Amino acid sequence: MFPIEDLQEKITHSISQLRVYDEPAGLYEPISYTLGLGGKRLRPLLALISTQMFGGDPDKALPAAIAIEIFHNFTLLHDDIIDQAPIRRGRETVYKKWNINTAILSGDTMFAIAYGELAKSDPDKLSALMKVFTKTAIEVCEGQQYDIDFEESDDVDINGYINMIRLKTAVLLAASLKIGAIIAGVPDEDAEKIYNFGENLGIAFQLQDDLLDAFGNEALFGKKTGGDIVSNKKTFLYLKALECADKDDAEKLKSLYSNKSQDEDQKIKEVLDIFRRTGIEDYTGKAILEYYNKSMGFLRQLKLDENALAPLLKLSNGMLNRNY
Repeated sequence: MFPIEDLQEKITHSISQLRVYDEPAGLYEPISYTLGLGGKRLRPLLALISTQMFGGDPDKALPAAIAIEIFHNFTLLHDDIIDQAPIRRGRETVYKKWNINTAILSGDTMFAIAYGELAKSDPDKLSALMKVFTKTAIEVCEGQQYDIDFEESDDVDINGYINMIRLKTAVLLAASLKIGAIIAGVPDEDAEKIYNFGENLGIAFQLQDDLLDAFGNEALFGKKTGGDIVSNKKTFLYLKALECADKDDAEKLKSLYSNKSQDEDQKIKEVLDIFRRTGIEDYTGKAILEYYNKSMGFLRQLKLDENALAPLLKLSNGMLNRNY
């Protein structure tokens, strides 16, 4: 059984071996730049871990794992345009370094390249893999649209928000695990259990990401904090604060989120002050733990031995113990 570090090296090597087209440079240089930024590579790693955990050969999962990573990075290119985010992984985003049109077109090309990599998978498994991959790609876009819609809506509640992050973030983590399980040849019911594990873990992961966006250390977080506040994103933190705040703070919070001309730093400070007064860090921590425990319940149903589970448990715990 390969340790996580060896699986990460397989992913890094495979990405480095991707064919890089020379022309037009304006299309492919941003793709090389994006894939060269590194990042956690969580999703491809989950695919390899899943295949190995179920007794399969992780090398056979590499094409699908690389497809997942390319697809994920494609979504980030477009997300950064939508969010007007200048920094990603401590570096300039593609739209900021080049321009919006380049980021759109390079992202579109990455989506196509992802399918090309997925097509290198075992032909006997390809149909099942395509179904999961395509369904997930559509759901991620649905989640992104909900995210956009929520910015202008006054009817967002916590359940709606959880469904949005399930689609935008969690389903790709879940699909990575399910794809790995399919490649290992597991029964459908086990593939579904590992999917459900990943979905709940993904919700917990995104809730922690929201927490880090508000309270994180920029040097450790890898991007400017307060971005969700500036973008008026109605995150779990915002929605829970509205529930818990007194009348004055609730009205002030709504006013801050409707004011698009206020100085960004001042807006972030005032919103964080309300978050602190309402104990939002603690509430969010409890929600993270709730979804983490749900995920572990599905994992226990698989009845795998501890050695097989060890890499997945190590990675899962690391995902939810990120530093501020």
